[in-house]
Amino acid sequence: MQKILKTQMNWLMFAALSALTVASTSSSSAAPTHDLKRVSTQHSSNLTPDEAITIRVYKSANKGVVNIASSAASEDIYYNLAPKEGAGSGIIIAEDGLVLTNNHVVEGFKNIRATLWDGTVLPAAVVGVDPDSDLAVLKVTVPSDKKLSPIPFGDSSTLEVGRRVFAIGNPFGLERTLTQGIVSSMGRTMRTENGRLIKGVIQTDAAINPGNSGGPLLDTSGKLVGITTAILSRTGQSAGIGLAIPVNVAKRIVPELIAHHRVIRPDLGILLVAPLDSGLRIIKLDPKGPAAQAGLSGPKIVVYQQGPFTFRALDVNQADIIQSIDDRTVRTVDELWTVIESKKPGQLVNLQILRGGRPMKIPVKLSVIGQA
Repeated sequence: MQKILKTQMNWLMFAALSALTVASTSSSSAAPTHDLKRVSTQHSSNLTPDEAITIRVYKSANKGVVNIASSAASEDIYYNLAPKEGAGSGIIIAEDGLVLTNNHVVEGFKNIRATLWDGTVLPAAVVGVDPDSDLAVLKVTVPSDKKLSPIPFGDSSTLEVGRRVFAIGNPFGLERTLTQGIVSSMGRTMRTENGRLIKGVIQTDAAINPGNSGGPLLDTSGKLVGITTAILSRTGQSAGIGLAIPVNVAKRIVPELIAHHRVIRPDLGILLVAPLDSGLRIIKLDPKGPAAQAGLSGPKIVVYQQGPFTFRALDVNQADIIQSIDDRTVRTVDELWTVIESKKPGQLVNLQILRGGRPMKIPVKLSVIGQA
């Protein structure tokens, strides 16, 4: 009997403990629901100020970035003429479908297409290109059920070394990737593929890789301050030195590309010069260009006799040497281009030259490149 009571007591104790365990388990199983809500709330409120800025910039701008690629025509594929590379990024700059990108992203390619943030693929037509600034404007046809999200222009003149910047692009085809860094330097120079020099280029350590070209460089307010263009790297991948064309350059170029499909630049009509300590010696002139029409001279052919033989030779020493334009000294090709491109077609400029060692001033009326 005593054993039975003891056994009953043990069972009662076991039942009581089981009940406590169940209650405890029920209580603990209900607790996580409340805790998850608390953790979720804490997760959103525990963002650092830097994280909040980064997330805000990405959310405000990523829908304004497109993936640009080119597709080969069937005959190109058949004859193995398909382009090797034709992928990059673009920036939506207007709700009607205007897209800003680099010239080298679209140069020489056909059947260009732009992929929006939601995966919609739209055919794109080239509106205008400017190889000298490596910029191009495309136009996509916007479906009636789509609304584009343009990225607003900022002011690159307000940038300084140390400012935070963000790059969004499609490196290696990975769409709308965000990287961040700082402005590493201002005023860099970069040569485009046609040899022209772009000045005032932004250097950044934000990671930029193949496929980022033509994408936006943004400030902390989410405004466009540059167009990512190139990297300096021995491997062809990001080495922490990325270059972006300042948006203020694009502000000048884009309206001309839209209106004229090219940039109308003034032309002096001098095709080749050789730098000297005293200035720029004219090596080749456009015979129908403004400089030649104004009387400037390049090398001259001289004829001389040696015994019974007559020789003809080009004497570069008889070529004019340009020293300044409108009192602005020019000693390099880039200085010459900079002065001329600050003028307008039809404008009269005064060239200070040396001819046979004697100083002279010759007025030249600039024309439009390609119209001579």
